[in-house]
Amino acid sequence: MPLRTVLDTNVVLAAQHSRNPASPNVEILDRWECGEFALLYTADIITEYAEKLTESGAPQPAIDRFLSALALNGTFVLIESFHFRHYPEDADDIAFLLCALNGGATHLVTYDPHLHVLQPHYALAICEPLRFLAELRAA
Repeated sequence: MPLRTVLDTNVVLAAQHSRNPASPNVEILDRWECGEFALLYTADIITEYAEKLTESGAPQPAIDRFLSALALNGTFVLIESFHFRHYPEDADDIAFLLCALNGGATHLVTYDPHLHVLQPHYALAICEPLRFLAELRAA
């Protein structure tokens, strides 16, 4: 089964601000652009990406390029179910968990400890970028 993944904003920000072209976060986005996994998103997530990338001072051409690629090559998820087995502690995490659950995600990739503590409650892997990258490389 192909990997279906939601990337938390902190992973996208780390990739956009990395000065190291071999960083794990950059590699994850590069592998997505090469079609190695499906990147899931919702309207709320694309809005959050745009806002946080702009607030962080990412160059506008890079923001535009990423958002355009996401709109063209990402997998849009329509939120039909709002039910959680266990709610995230941080309300900002709700959009990412809803996307993962409604989109049949295999992975939710994040540095956020508020999301990591949810792992026992869900079947998908809630993991850091290095673990996801290791699984992606092995696939």
